[in-house]
Amino acid sequence: MSQENVEAVRAVFEEWEKGDLGAGSDRFDPNILMVLSEDFPDAGSYLTPAGLEGYTRGFLAAWTKLTIRAEELMEAGDSVVVKLHQLGVGRGSGAPSELRYFQVWTFRGEMVIRIDALLTRAEALEAVGLKE
Repeated sequence: MSQENVEAVRAVFEEWEKGDLGAGSDRFDPNILMVLSEDFPDAGSYLTPAGLEGYTRGFLAAWTKLTIRAEELMEAGDSVVVKLHQLGVGRGSGAPSELRYFQVWTFRGEMVIRIDALLTRAEALEAVGLKE
């Protein structure tokens, strides 16, 4: 199932790049948990699709332009490690911003049960029980 999970995550990010930020939500488990590590400004945990939607709305409100592109996807058992490249322009400052970070999407069957946002590859690999 892990290659199918990689393709599912790839498809979500392809749609997100086109502006369809609702893509993939049909794969979110009713009890999905998103955890942003302490390295992120909105660090914390967000539970359920509604919790993720609330976080996402607040996050997007800070940008006038934002692109998040999946640069690399790696299968890891029931999880997919994603290297992301984020480019944005801050709404308040007008300043450009660039960040590379990682997400770990964890599946149970076809449903995403957890998404972790981590700053480094080492943290992402550790989250799935691997080492660099």
